Amino acid sequence: MVHESEATCLKKRAPMIRTQSSRQLSLAEFDWPFQTALDEQDRWVKMSECIPWDELAEAYYKGLSGTQGRPTKDARLVIGAVIIKHRLCLSDRETVAQIQENPYLQFFVGLPGYQMAIPFAPSLFVEIRKRLGQSVFDVFYDAVIAAV
Repeated sequence: MVHESEATCLKKRAPMIRTQSSRQLSLAEFDWPFQTALDEQDRWVKMSECIPWDELAEAYYKGLSGTQGRPTKDARLVIGAVIIKHRLCLSDRETVAQIQENPYLQFFVGLPGYQMAIPFAPSLFVEIRKRLGQSVFDVFYDAVIAAV
């Protein structure tokens, strides 16, 4: 049995273990910060302004056939994805997932607005590497380094 003075002392102590509910918030309860305009000072927004997209697109399209194969993805989408992949050191799948989840990356690759669908299959990176070769990547690298 606890003495009265010990009981009073125990009541005054703050609990040592503090818990919060582990219940997952619903999407409606989640604080979504993008109801306002995106931040113009974001690193991906700023970088998108520095990159010579037309010059890179020209190098990209040189390596492709205009008469054979499937229609190509937009050059900015492909080039932007390659830049993201190498800048963040991501796998093909993770690059696509990051673009799908991040509105700043979607802006960077030239999408007109936020979309929930994946912009392309991760296997596109394999095709890009096969089609373009090292010379086009060298042009990308030189242009991006010069711009940034």
